[in-house]
Amino acid sequence: MFDVVTMGRIGVDVYPLQIGVSLREVSSFGKYLGGSSTNVAVAAARYGRKVATITRTGRDPFGEFLHDALQGFGVDDRWVTPVDGLPTPVTFCEIFPPDDFPLYFYREPTAPDLRIAADELDYDAIARAKVFWATVTGLSEEPSRSATLAALRAARGITVLDLDYRPMFWDSREEARRWVQEALPYVNVAVGNLDEWETAVGSRDPRIAATTPLDLAVVKQGPKGVLARRGEEWAEVPPVPVEVVNGLGAGDAFGGALCHALLGDWPLERAMRFCNAAGALVASRLACADAMPTEDEVEGMLAHA
Repeated sequence: MFDVVTMGRIGVDVYPLQIGVSLREVSSFGKYLGGSSTNVAVAAARYGRKVATITRTGRDPFGEFLHDALQGFGVDDRWVTPVDGLPTPVTFCEIFPPDDFPLYFYREPTAPDLRIAADELDYDAIARAKVFWATVTGLSEEPSRSATLAALRAARGITVLDLDYRPMFWDSREEARRWVQEALPYVNVAVGNLDEWETAVGSRDPRIAATTPLDLAVVKQGPKGVLARRGEEWAEVPPVPVEVVNGLGAGDAFGGALCHALLGDWPLERAMRFCNAAGALVASRLACADAMPTEDEVEGMLAHA
């Protein structure tokens, strides 16, 4: 039995080592494990949780690098398998702090993680996972769409949908909303920012988003902090101020911390403060997966704040 099983994107993040410089002028890069659901798995593993991820790579050296990285982070990679004929995705970014981080995805003609098929899944393991985490990106294309919906239906623990709306993976916001609405009845937790909630429910009003019929709805509001509702319990907490280096991994750090808090059945406000601090720590660092904090680091930031 795993504490957390995630399912979704994986790839190699290639980040410039020069900050505030266009890719046209960058001269050196760092190579890191990336992909939203995979970063969440790494973040949860940092807290000592038993974690696995379901995804696909290419059959190439970048795919082998990702296996090495997952094993190094303590994430079980038994369900990370290669897809012949497709390269492992690579993602470049530019870093213009505090709030401009353009992303360039190389996932053509399609990505291996979108080739996960429903008949390949270990449904017993998904059902036994204490937390199962899936993403909206997994709904963007077949066969991953059918596999993601089948996995959500099979899950019996805490089932989380990361709203993770990336416009470049969809023909339109309306198409994405259709499939998010298809998935929401099978989950009891959803988490996303205001733009992602607009995709999910058609409104950017955080209170409307938070009243979506779920056990827990989490609305990330950027500089206004985070709003969450669990039953009749509400919590709204401010962000933790940091000097931002790269904001791209903050949401995934928040997600891994949320898994940890859900497994601990923490009070809602404590959970949101912890998740905010985890995200802030990663925003103050260059990488995503490599930057995920330990519990002591997060608690230290909260104590300082």
